[in-house]
Amino acid sequence: MILVRLTLILTCLSLLFLAPKFSAANQFGLALADAAEQQVGVTVTYDPSYVSIPFPGGDIPRDKGVCSDVFIRALRDAHQIDLQQRVNTDMKKAFSRYPKTWGLKSTDTSIDHRRVYNLQRFLERQGFSLPVSSDANDYLPGDIVTWMLPGNLPHLGLVSDKKSLWSDRYLVIHNIGAGTQIEDRLFDFDVKGHYRITQTF
Repeated sequence: MILVRLTLILTCLSLLFLAPKFSAANQFGLALADAAEQQVGVTVTYDPSYVSIPFPGGDIPRDKGVCSDVFIRALRDAHQIDLQQRVNTDMKKAFSRYPKTWGLKSTDTSIDHRRVYNLQRFLERQGFSLPVSSDANDYLPGDIVTWMLPGNLPHLGLVSDKKSLWSDRYLVIHNIGAGTQIEDRLFDFDVKGHYRITQTF
């Protein structure tokens, strides 16, 4: 009886934590998801304070950050792509196409790439947008998802390569207030954007 229970527990754990096999076409997203997961236990607080940072390659201390920092750091770690530089370049090229929510009249390399609305516009302009769907099967590891939280607060996270035991959908990697976490929260909030990067750009 003890052996049967132990086998059942191990099987359940494998369903939760064992990543399924993917084709070579998914390797970009898998690497991105893995780099995001490496931030769990490293980024342990949420800190939305404005901080002046170097350019390019600037960052605040990795023990803190906001939701967008999970994506920014993962893309740098996995694929050596610097969103701080890429967003700045695109905003200089097409500043009028970016949100004016903050009343800025020029770019700010310390904060532009850390704002969810700017990242949504950047990803759209790069052709990475996918339809928003309520079907969990449409979301793959490494996909970028944006939500609207209560109080009209934008949020961003990445899809993990690990599935929830209870819902059989991929978990999400995000920082919603307590540091980087992996949680089953894909449809907890109103999904506003869905993006997929499959190769370096």
